[in-house]
Order: sequence, then C-alpha cells, then structure tokens
Amino acid sequence: MEEKDSGETPLTMDDVRGCGKELGAAVTSEEVDTSEKRGVVDIGSGAAEGRSNGVEEKNTMNNEAKTAQPKPPSRSSKWNKRILSFLDDQWFLICMGFAIVLASQKHVPESRQKVKSTVISYVCVSIIFFATGCTLDTRVLVRNYSRWKAHLWVQAQCFLMCSALMFGVVSATATNKHFMDPGLLVGLMVLSCVPTTMASNVVMTGQAKGNQELTVVQTTIGNFISAFVTPALVVMYISVPTWYNAVLPSHGNDQWTEIYRRVLKQLGLSIYIPLVVGQVVRYFFQPACNTFFRKWKMGKISSVCMLIIIWSTYDQAFASKAFGTVPSSNLVFLVFILLTMWAVYFSISFLASLIWFSKEDVIAITYCVAAKGPAAGVPLSATIFAGISLELESKIQVPIVIYQALQVAFGSLLIVVFRRWIKKGEQKRLEHSVLDSEAARHGRTTVMSNETA
Repeated sequence: MEEKDSGETPLTMDDVRGCGKELGAAVTSEEVDTSEKRGVVDIGSGAAEGRSNGVEEKNTMNNEAKTAQPKPPSRSSKWNKRILSFLDDQWFLICMGFAIVLASQKHVPESRQKVKSTVISYVCVSIIFFATGCTLDTRVLVRNYSRWKAHLWVQAQCFLMCSALMFGVVSATATNKHFMDPGLLVGLMVLSCVPTTMASNVVMTGQAKGNQELTVVQTTIGNFISAFVTPALVVMYISVPTWYNAVLPSHGNDQWTEIYRRVLKQLGLSIYIPLVVGQVVRYFFQPACNTFFRKWKMGKISSVCMLIIIWSTYDQAFASKAFGTVPSSNLVFLVFILLTMWAVYFSISFLASLIWFSKEDVIAITYCVAAKGPAAGVPLSATIFAGISLELESKIQVPIVIYQALQVAFGSLLIVVFRRWIKKGEQKRLEHSVLDSEAARHGRTTVMSNETA
C-alpha cells in the first residue's frame, strides 16, 4: 500500500532546537524591557518622594524660624519697663514721702524725743560713713584731701555766698513787719549758716556718678569747721539791729564753749571714727567689702539710714507743733523762698564750677553747696538759742526741716539728669578715642606704603 504525500515538510530536531532558542531570547528581552520600565517608575516615584520631603523640611524650617523670632514688645510691657525704671531711680524720693506721712500721723512721745534724736544722729550717720569708708579707695580719698583749691571754693560758697544771699532776701522780706513771722526769718538766717548735709550728699553724688570721694572730703571738712564758722556767722547776722532779731535773748561766753564741745564730739564719733574704721576694714578685707556692698547691693543701707534721719527730723517737728505755730500763708511763702534759694545756690555753683572742674567734680560740688544739713542745723539752733520758748525754737527749725525735704526731692530728680550727662560725655570720649586710634593706624599704613614705594 503506497503512502500519499500531504505537501508539508517534516520537522527535524535542529528546527526544534532553533525555535527554542528564539523563544527564550524573546522572553528574556521582554523581561529586560519590563524591568527597565519598572526601574524608571521606581526612580520617578523616588524623585517625587524626595521633592515632597524637601518641601516639608523647608516648611518646617520656616515655621521654626518664625517661632524663634522675638515678638515685638507690646505697649503694656513698654510702660511696665518705664514704671520699673522710674521706681528704681526714684525709690528714695517715694520712700521719703512715706516717711514724712508716717511722722505726721504717729509721733514718738515728747519726753523721748531727745533720746531718739541722739541715738539716730549717732547710729545712722555712723553707719553711713562706715559704709562709705568700706567702699572708697584710700588713695583717691587722700588725693582729694590734698585739693585745697577745691576746698576753699566749696566752703566759701557754702558758708559765705549762701549766707550773704539769704541775708539780702530776709532783709527785703522784713520790710513788712506784719507779713512774716520773726521766728521764720531768724530760721532762714540760721539755715544759710549751717554746713552741708553729711549723708544725703554722699548717697546722691554716688547715684549720679559724681566724684563721691570729693563729696566725702567736703562734707567732713565743712562739718568740722562749722563748729567754729556757723556760730560766728549766726552771731554776726543776728547782731544786726532789726525788728525780727529782737525776739532772741542775749548770748553768753559759756554757751559757745558748750557748742564747740558738743559739735566736735558728734563729728568725731559719727563721722571720723566710722570713716577710719571703714577704711581699715577695706584694707584687710577688700574682696569681701566689694562683694557685700556692690555685688549684693548692700550699699543701699546708707539710703535706708538717711530715710530714718529724715523721719526723725520730721517726727520731732510734728511732735513739737512746729508747723502748727506758723500761719499757712507764711508756710506757703516760706516754701517759695526755700525753693528759689535752692535753685539759686544750685545754679551758681554748677555754672561757676564748669570753668575749672571736671563733670564728676561739678556734680559733687553742686550737691555740697546747695545742701544744708539738718543733722547739724537742728542741734545747733537749739544750742545757740538756749533758753528760748519751745514755740520760738520750733519756728526757727521749720525752715531747716522744710529745706531738707526740698533739697532731697529735687536732688533725687536730678540724679537721672546728671547720670545721662556723665554717660553722654563717656560716649563722646570713646568715639574720640576710636577716631584717634583709626587715624594713627591710617598714618602708620601710609608711612609703610611710602617706604615700600
């Protein structure tokens, strides 16, 4: 039986192997293409994710920067800072007002007034000058004691100029016998002859950045010579035959001996000995003194003692009815005279001292000349006019205690003005020194370049 030809070519083994190779190559190529596409997609998604993360980090940094920027101070915080600054500068004046109000409401019994005044005048003044001795450089203090021209300038103004100007004002006021009380006129003359205050001058000069060492020297010298100068000036002025001097008794020689003994005793125990002891303590324990009085701000103890002295003076005035024995119209005119004379003393000493002295010295001189010390004036008035009535003694002391409040009040207000004046001068000196150093450096550079050329 014969086989028929179907027309198809039979497959051999070589054909089968060739088809297998071609199929494998096609599959491999397709897998490579698929993997490449998947890789491209992965890279694109990674880049997109990176860009997204970068944007988020940038936004986070911007938010942190906005949070870190300080907010502008509000209007209320500015006012709070101003109020705190004012209280820090004028706390002494505010406390003085409270002390006067306290003295007017509650008094120490009149039988204890003498003991109270004696204890406070010795203890508080001693603490003030002990603290001053612990904070002042001994070499600077000795150098200021040797400045005899400054001593003559200050003491001549404090005793001679002040008393002469006040005598002219009192003489003009006394032309009308029915206007002013004679005790107040005598008190004005006594006020002009007393030395400068011992405590408040040192405190205010230091706060105003003035020459505190010069102030200490002037107060000690002034209060020392006042034991001889003040009684002599008072006797000279009250010896003038006027109607207001007729209310005073005659004087005896034994009284002057008692004045000199008491004043020298008070000066030695309350000023000189504490000042020397403070200098000795500073010499052996200078680091401890600097830490206690400057780092711990315990130098304000002098201001506290001064407030106690002010309270004691007004307490005595209110307890002795010194203000109740004077007509209100006389008190108003008295305040006007005292304020005017303080401004005149202050202006003359300030303007005249600018010619020969530095700014720091001018501040010290101005405070010393314009101020009058109640710690010496009140006892002196009581001792010089021994035997007079309590009413007349109170009238003589009224100008002294009122002037004390005025000089401390306006002197405290001028502390900020003087401090800015000193700061402005320091800034100008710093600018000039910088300009001089730059000019010198520029000159050296020019010389070197010329030498190189």
